[in-house]
Amino acid sequence: MWRAIAQQACSDTEFDVPVDAPALRAAELRLGRRLPAALADLLQETNGIRGPYGLDTVWPLQRIIGDNLRFWSDPMFADLYMPFEPLLFFGDNGGGDQFAFVRVPDGRPDVFVWEHEDDSRRWVARDLRDYVGRSLTSEGDDWYQ
Repeated sequence: MWRAIAQQACSDTEFDVPVDAPALRAAELRLGRRLPAALADLLQETNGIRGPYGLDTVWPLQRIIGDNLRFWSDPMFADLYMPFEPLLFFGDNGGGDQFAFVRVPDGRPDVFVWEHEDDSRRWVARDLRDYVGRSLTSEGDDWYQ
């Protein structure tokens, strides 16, 4: 399903080998929480989605783990930005803005963007499917501005 959604939006998408269930469970243990169901499903079909120009529209699982753990714990970030604990990052625009689910309340499907220039966080898509389709059909960042 996720490959078809991505390819329908952009024929230049690239996919990786799917993540297996034990790897997902291990990731959730490291993160200290379950991944949103849609993201877990996507990762089990393809370990991330690369759009045009190699842009990581949806990151591979290891990057999801590493970047989130770093954002949640790096003391330099705590001095520069509002807390990142409420967010679960999973993709970016290639220029510094990153896309995330909110962790609280649990189960919320909406996607938000964190804009690194001004530390703002705002709603951009109703769910992962909406995000994948809109981000891959756009030319640049206009789709969420």
